[in-house]
Amino acid sequence: MADKYYAVRKGRHPGVYTSWDACSAEVNGFSGAEYKSFRTRTEAAAFVRGDEDPTLLPEDDSLAEAWVDGSFNPATAVFGWGAYICCGGETFELSGSDWEPEMASMRNVAGEITASEETIRWAIARGIRTVVIYHDYEGIAKWCTGEWKTNKEGTIRYKAFYESVKDRLNIQFVKVKGHSGNAGNDRADRLAKIAAGVEEPAGHKEDEKPKADE
Repeated sequence: MADKYYAVRKGRHPGVYTSWDACSAEVNGFSGAEYKSFRTRTEAAAFVRGDEDPTLLPEDDSLAEAWVDGSFNPATAVFGWGAYICCGGETFELSGSDWEPEMASMRNVAGEITASEETIRWAIARGIRTVVIYHDYEGIAKWCTGEWKTNKEGTIRYKAFYESVKDRLNIQFVKVKGHSGNAGNDRADRLAKIAAGVEEPAGHKEDEKPKADE
C-alpha cells in the first residue's frame, strides 16, 4: 500500500492518487484547485467527497472503496470487467468476461457497467453499508443519477439495477482519470484486460505482447 495518498477535490479529474506527480498534473495551473495528502486512502476519499470530518469514517468492513474498469477484445467480441476493492484493511479482486451481444455492442463500456454491478452485488452480499465506486467512464455514475439518458438495453438494465438496490446500500461515485498513475484504476484496468483476453496474466511468456484493446 502507498505511504501517502493525494486527494484532489477540485482539479482536472478529482480522485485519489498514489503519487505526487500524478496529483500535481491534476492541479497545477487549475484555478481554485483543492487537494491534500493523507496517510490513509479512506481519509483521502472522504476529502474528495467533501465529508466534513473524514477521520470519523470507519476503517472497517462497513465501508468499501472499489475501482472498476472494462475492456473489449475486438478479435473475439468478448468484453471483460475488473474491480479492485479495499475494505477493512484487505484488498479483493473481482473479474470476469461475457459475449452477450447487446452488451458486447457497447465494447469497453459493457465491462465498465458489469464491474460496477458486480461490485455493488459483492458489497450487498457482505453487508457493507457504503461503497465508493471510482470509475473513469462518466456514464457509470450519470446513467444512475439520470444525468444521461438510458437509450440502450444495457444502460436501461443498469439503471433499473441501481434503482433496485440504492435503498439497501449507500452508493457513491467518484470520477477518476484513467491511465494517470491511480493504482486502483490501473489494477482494475489490467484485471479487465486479462479477462477479455487482450493481456496475459503476469509471468506468461507472452505478457508483453501488443494490446488489442482500444
